Amino acid sequence: MIPYIILGVCSLLVLYALITYNSLVKLKNLVEEAFATMDVYAKKRWDLVPNLVETVKGYASHEQETLNQIVTLRGSSYGSMSLNEKIDTNQKLSQGISKLLALSEAYPDLKANENFRDLNKQLVKIEEDIAQSRKYYNGTVRKINTKIQMFPSNLIAAMTGFHAYSMYEISEGEREAVNVSFH
Repeated sequence: MIPYIILGVCSLLVLYALITYNSLVKLKNLVEEAFATMDVYAKKRWDLVPNLVETVKGYASHEQETLNQIVTLRGSSYGSMSLNEKIDTNQKLSQGISKLLALSEAYPDLKANENFRDLNKQLVKIEEDIAQSRKYYNGTVRKINTKIQMFPSNLIAAMTGFHAYSMYEISEGEREAVNVSFH
């Protein structure tokens, strides 16, 4: 009788380990899907930035520091970045774009420029898409991180190499409101 009890307990432990491992794989895949969605929008913004910089350059040539910061960030190879590098670079890029858009208030001719207005509309749409995809990404990260940190699933996660993911948070610079009006 005791061997059957031991066999039953061992079977339950193996079954629990398999179910937990499979749920961790599922959550990991959801995080990767969420990041890929966000990454598509971030790449669209990444590709739009050079046009925005060139448009602003002609009007605000003495704002070289902001332009150089954005160009330097944009000079990296987006495709070769890791997930965390993309998150960090996109946070810095968001700050630079906010500063760049705020410059338009000091340059009425820039604000009136058709190309600038079109780029601004595209950026606003992309930023909305990025914000929505960040919410989805952070929600999936929360789920997997919770599972990885809770006992006893944390034991299975540690044995099988699962790790916590970073949330996509805004930087301190993004927390400060940039007063931009395009009316």
